[in-house]
Amino acid sequence: MTNNLLSIVIPIYNEGKCIDALWQRLQSVEANIRDFAIEYIFVNDGSTDNSLSLLKHIAEHDTRVKIISFSRNFGHQIAITAGIDYAGGEAVIVMDADLQDPPELVHDMLEKYREGYDVVYAVRRVRKGETYFKRKSAEFFYKIMNRLSLVSIPPNTGDFRLMSRRVVASLSLLRERDRFVRGMISWVGFRQTGIEFDRDPRLAGETKYPLRKMMKFAFDGIVSFSNVPLKLATWMGFITSFLSIFYIFVVLVKKFLGYTLPGYASIMISILFLGGVQLITIGILGEYIGRIYNEAKARPLYLVEETVNIDGNRYLGEGGGRDKYIPSPTRGEGKGEGKQ
Repeated sequence: MTNNLLSIVIPIYNEGKCIDALWQRLQSVEANIRDFAIEYIFVNDGSTDNSLSLLKHIAEHDTRVKIISFSRNFGHQIAITAGIDYAGGEAVIVMDADLQDPPELVHDMLEKYREGYDVVYAVRRVRKGETYFKRKSAEFFYKIMNRLSLVSIPPNTGDFRLMSRRVVASLSLLRERDRFVRGMISWVGFRQTGIEFDRDPRLAGETKYPLRKMMKFAFDGIVSFSNVPLKLATWMGFITSFLSIFYIFVVLVKKFLGYTLPGYASIMISILFLGGVQLITIGILGEYIGRIYNEAKARPLYLVEETVNIDGNRYLGEGGGRDKYIPSPTRGEGKGEGKQ
């Protein structure tokens, strides 16, 4: 770790059309930062386009540019985790490469950091280029999340934020597999504040969070930070049992009074209702058990195929050696590439 060093972590997945413009914007921002040296940590999350080659070209001309390249795609939240693991700065900023997170906001984040805040998160005041459905679904998610979870997550925020070294050190202790980074940062606590900004549309390319991934991400966040779904399953069981007992009582009273009951309809309604409740509760239990299973396997969060401009002792995560470097048999260990 280096004093007065700012680490900027940027996950990359098929962002070849954005990298040149992103680098130019970052250079413009850097020109006005006097009290920090800067390193850029790009995490190549298994890109299949020319993203890695573009990053290597930049790194050849600027040794402050460091590259972590995964052996395959491990996902956005894991890429953020790897960048934080390798970051050496006293302050670490995470941003996306599509320029929806404006690099110019770094100056405002640093001002709040100098005031003593450990976390400075960016709050989306305007979300340009997003559909009505995406905006409303995100709003609904944060309302549900904050109602179900004991951890309060600021609404209209993403992963674009600054963290102090002690927050980064705290995060390195959390090695769960199903990661919801913004929730984890809220969980660790310390002094946190937000700054508002207007979010621009993507510069180029396609969103990496289509509806299917958005729903999985939202569900991961809720399950990771709340046991309310388990309690809900319990209450559904109690309510169903109560209704069943009440229905049995009604059937017995009608039989005693001599009413004839058409059996097919009542039986089918009971079976369908009880079956639906059972499947829902089993599904909820399965989600939690599945996460226990993933943790029990103790697999590494990610595998690094190669690094550029990173020495062999740079990894700062506390994963008990779980996050491994897999050397390429066709590549030497020199030229700024380290074995982890």
